Amino acid sequence: MAWMAWTLPTAIFFCTIACLLVLFTVLAIKYPETPRMGVLRIETTRGDRLFITLLGSAFINLAWLGLVSAPQWGALIVCLVYAAAVFRWV
Repeated sequence: MAWMAWTLPTAIFFCTIACLLVLFTVLAIKYPETPRMGVLRIETTRGDRLFITLLGSAFINLAWLGLVSAPQWGALIVCLVYAAAVFRWV
């Protein structure tokens, strides 16, 4: 896999995504999910909210790269706040 830029941040990113998927699978087995209605007025489960969080975080990071000249760590903080908001209110 020499054609890929496997740096430490890239490896941490993909390991984090894999760990989240495993964690949410275990949670779904141990504690069955019940859909809930949030501000989007659609029923969402934990997995739906994780997907919305990951998709939104990707767009936040792309916008940060294109519009802000600050380090990418700032985008991580924005993404964490966004994730907390999604899991709380969506």
